[in-house]
Amino acid sequence: MSSPYERHEPEGSETVDDLILHDDESEPSDRSRAASSVRDLASRIPESLSAIGRDISRTIERAMSAKDEYVVAVKVSLQAQEKLEQLVQAGVFHSRAEAAGFLIDEGIKTQEALFERVEQKLAEIERLKAELRGLINEKVS
Repeated sequence: MSSPYERHEPEGSETVDDLILHDDESEPSDRSRAASSVRDLASRIPESLSAIGRDISRTIERAMSAKDEYVVAVKVSLQAQEKLEQLVQAGVFHSRAEAAGFLIDEGIKTQEALFERVEQKLAEIERLKAELRGLINEKVS
């Protein structure tokens, strides 16, 4: 009976250890190449972290300077997403968000009559609410 802690290899499988340097198999040049590669990789880390920091900083600056812009999360259809992506790929806009904002603004302009009517109805609703508050205040007095 075998122990649950014993390592079992499936029959016919080979262990792949191409990336492991064994003391008896490695040549000094292999080790020096590996060490050099590791040093090169490690030397690039600060540069990469610095670039990430600059990107984050620029993003925050843009977000803070966008005084008249608001972020709104919206669900769009697959077709709408594809169209937004086409506008970005064509270089018309820098991002899908920018393209969506443009299209929303254009849609509002196109539906100007609808929004005028909505505005009128909202004003009427506000007038009726004020009238009701006035009636309640009269009864309380």
